[in-house]
Amino acid sequence: MSDEPVETAWEGRFIAVKKRGKWEYVSRTRDIQAAVILAIDDGHVILVEQFRVPLGRLCLELPAGLVGDEDEGESIETSAARELEEETGYRPAHVESLGQFQSSPGLVSEGFTLVRATGLERVSAGGGTPDENIVVHRVALNDLPAFVTARRAEGMAIDVKMLLLLSPSLLG
Repeated sequence: MSDEPVETAWEGRFIAVKKRGKWEYVSRTRDIQAAVILAIDDGHVILVEQFRVPLGRLCLELPAGLVGDEDEGESIETSAARELEEETGYRPAHVESLGQFQSSPGLVSEGFTLVRATGLERVSAGGGTPDENIVVHRVALNDLPAFVTARRAEGMAIDVKMLLLLSPSLLG
């Protein structure tokens, strides 16, 4: 473990590039966190696809959002419910934390809290904010491996957190 000081090479509104000894990494600014939402409704999972600038293409993902980027002090559960409704149009009756996980620990210090949203009610079309252009997918869990394979064949990126849902088909 390095006892060298952390240096900030650059800092923007949402991220900072840092260096500690020989390691260079990225972190979130202002104690912003992320929530990733596992929303399953009647044997179907709610997914989103959206353009991701760092990848330069569409990406298939679980719904997710930042906690504390707009409303300081907002709980993870409240933020996750707000983001789920904004992105997908589904309002959850309950949101429970399933724990914190690290995204890519060799590159970023950011982690995320995985939450489960239940008691879903469709209240709008979703789609996120006007600049996000999010497409919502409601996919039967049994059809998920084929759905992901088809999206990948179309050139879509697949977020690593999708492995959570694909693991039964990968392990067996």
